[in-house]
Amino acid sequence: MSAQEPAPPTPGSVDAATYRLAMSRFASGVAVVTSQVRGHDVALTVDSLTSVSLEPVLLLVSLHPEARVLEGLEAGADFAVSVLTAAQRGTAEWLGETGRPLHDQLGRVPHHRGAASGMAVVDDALASFECRTVDLREAGDHVLALGEVVALEARPTDRPALVHYRGRLGELR
Repeated sequence: MSAQEPAPPTPGSVDAATYRLAMSRFASGVAVVTSQVRGHDVALTVDSLTSVSLEPVLLLVSLHPEARVLEGLEAGADFAVSVLTAAQRGTAEWLGETGRPLHDQLGRVPHHRGAASGMAVVDDALASFECRTVDLREAGDHVLALGEVVALEARPTDRPALVHYRGRLGELR
């Protein structure tokens, strides 16, 4: 008697809710992506950030197609990414809310201008990356933004990181 090979999965056979639940088991850091739209700072909390390459230095962030940050990138603006500390949970929550006003999104968030890009960088972040937009690529129901890192800051610290795990924000030491 021979063992039967399992049938390959049928495209579209994975339920989106089950997939989302399974992915919630993957702990990820939390960051803020900033850019500009018509001269106004825009920002968004993300947990879908990854290093892509060391030569050249590239990172990738996944954005919802209606994100205001994406509007800036589509217009050719640079962007910055600030990796948040656990103490910056309020910033993550504020910038993760839908329906925030277009203007003054960073009014309650301490920040400074990145020297290389002029984009807003969250003060006291664990690390920050200033990026030149290299490519925007549709991927399912999101858009992948590939950025070349033109400047970064990463000071030694013992502050805990803000993480997203099982649908909640927490900290990792």
